[in-house]
Amino acid sequence: MVNKNWISKIILSILILLTTTFSYSQLKWQNVDSLYQPLPSSVHVYFTNDRIDTGAFRAYYVIADLKDKNLNFTTDTTYKRRLTPSQFYQKNDNPLVVVNGTFFSFETNLNLNVVIKDGRLVSYTAPIKGRGKDSLIKYPVYKGAIGITKKRNADVAWIKTDTTKSFAKAVQFPYTSTGNFFTVNATTRQKEAATKFNPFKKWKMQTAIGGGPVLLQNGEIMITNNEEKMFAGKAINDKHPRTAMSYTKDNKLIILVVEGRNTNASGATLIQEAQIFKDLGCIEALNLDGGGSSCLLINGKETIKVSDKKQRPVPAVFIIKKL
Repeated sequence: MVNKNWISKIILSILILLTTTFSYSQLKWQNVDSLYQPLPSSVHVYFTNDRIDTGAFRAYYVIADLKDKNLNFTTDTTYKRRLTPSQFYQKNDNPLVVVNGTFFSFETNLNLNVVIKDGRLVSYTAPIKGRGKDSLIKYPVYKGAIGITKKRNADVAWIKTDTTKSFAKAVQFPYTSTGNFFTVNATTRQKEAATKFNPFKKWKMQTAIGGGPVLLQNGEIMITNNEEKMFAGKAINDKHPRTAMSYTKDNKLIILVVEGRNTNASGATLIQEAQIFKDLGCIEALNLDGGGSSCLLINGKETIKVSDKKQRPVPAVFIIKKL
């Protein structure tokens, strides 16, 4: 007699295998430079509407050579007010690329993540409030950020900022603090080192913008959602419009936007977003504010269709300018 439970388990295993394979098959990207001219030879734009799983999918990415000295990688931010990406585009004399970046407070219009412009710290990572008995206590959380040095080298790290300091500090492995230093997902040597001294080092960046969580480290998927206290529950599996940045071994910066919340595009999970960067050969990657904030302009033209039907005002953007 055939064991029905055994057959059911086999069928379920096959379905899971097929779903996983289909979900993470590499996307086919089409060069769409012609739609966003004029572009320098060091910058290219790609589009896909391949299905990342069973849902409709649309995404764009722009790739730029960090070593091209005719390009300026910078940021812009406001204070207690927000501008749409198109308004930032006009404010900054029509740059090549404008993309949303930090998470922010709707109540105060302030950034909740680090922003560095021209080597100067202009926004700090906000502490978060405790829960339950600790609801009146604020404590630091070390969220991810992506930065570019004067020598045009990129780095993704977990950032410590302080309103009393004029610079940011960073640690190169997932890190959590609740009064005493302790590390998560770090090597044994890193854990031992963290108990002996403060592992944070001065983060010497010319340009940087923060978000979270980190998606990729050393070319492998490592989503530090829990360490950065980003999305509760199983939210990393939810599909949303996404904005994210990464870089490759050969010094190419990649800015990705995923369309979502409409009939033509259902968005991506954080896991799918991380897999895209891994497939593109990236070393490190960082998720930025998504949802209705996701918007990438190239020469002032929109790429994805924004989910709010119109561009959402944001307090900070990442910019690429032609010099």
